[in-house]
Amino acid sequence: MIDLRAYAQLVRLPNLPTALADICLGVLASHALPQHSRAFVVLLLASACLYSAGMVWNDYFDCEQDARERPFRPLPSGRISLRQAAQLGAGLLAAGVLLAWLAGRTSLFLAVCLAAAIVAYDGWLKHTWAGPLTMGTCRFLNVLLGISACGSLLWPRGAHLALIVGLYIVGVTWFARTEARQRSNQNALCSAAAVMLVSLLLALPLPAFLPEGQHSSFLFPYLLVGLGFWVGVPIVHAIGNPVPSQVQSSIKRSLMALILLDAVLATATAGTIGLGILLLLVPSVYLNRKNWLYAT
Repeated sequence: MIDLRAYAQLVRLPNLPTALADICLGVLASHALPQHSRAFVVLLLASACLYSAGMVWNDYFDCEQDARERPFRPLPSGRISLRQAAQLGAGLLAAGVLLAWLAGRTSLFLAVCLAAAIVAYDGWLKHTWAGPLTMGTCRFLNVLLGISACGSLLWPRGAHLALIVGLYIVGVTWFARTEARQRSNQNALCSAAAVMLVSLLLALPLPAFLPEGQHSSFLFPYLLVGLGFWVGVPIVHAIGNPVPSQVQSSIKRSLMALILLDAVLATATAGTIGLGILLLLVPSVYLNRKNWLYAT
């Protein structure tokens, strides 16, 4: 009998809405709806597959380490075999690329690049200095994948928008590198937090780059400041007392804030309708509260 709980844990189901939020941000920023609704749907599915594949390959390559530090996880506990994980990871990567192909050549190219970045991160770069940069690149490409629903990348506006999300994830990934240690390096935590702050500051001029006839929501700057405080308070606490519980708590909030960040950025590029992305918080919060699921 298939252990659905184990597979939900393997693909980090609570974090999946964050990948979908990137696609929604890109689609709203490119004003692709309703003309490109079909592309929107297939890109949502493509992103879900690629994100889930990344989580599977993450645990596949970390199986020996998890056997020592997290023996309860699906692979080291034996609930899912390494062979099953490899088959699932490869199948999800292929499905993600094929689905993106249905949205057009630009989407196909981005999906191939994203798949390559996922494998490179999980297989070789995760524990190197390039790890956070590669993870940020994955998010950068995911936002561009959403923008590609309209058939172009809105250069350079699209790259600016994707860079904000990508840089934010560089900071979060860097912040999380020593989360399991008794005490994380405070200098590293400060540097990672500074990267996250820079990403939010880069968002401020977004409304100035909108084409004529498009308007941002008046709420945008206030929402951005509120998001900064909501994420920043636990980060400041973690820097002041860098024990695993404090660091991991701030990371969990920073990851959930991805949906909030996408929604705030969408209000800058598409108006108040961008707040619709917040609906993705419902499954994310619900799944994060399930004791049998883990997000990190």
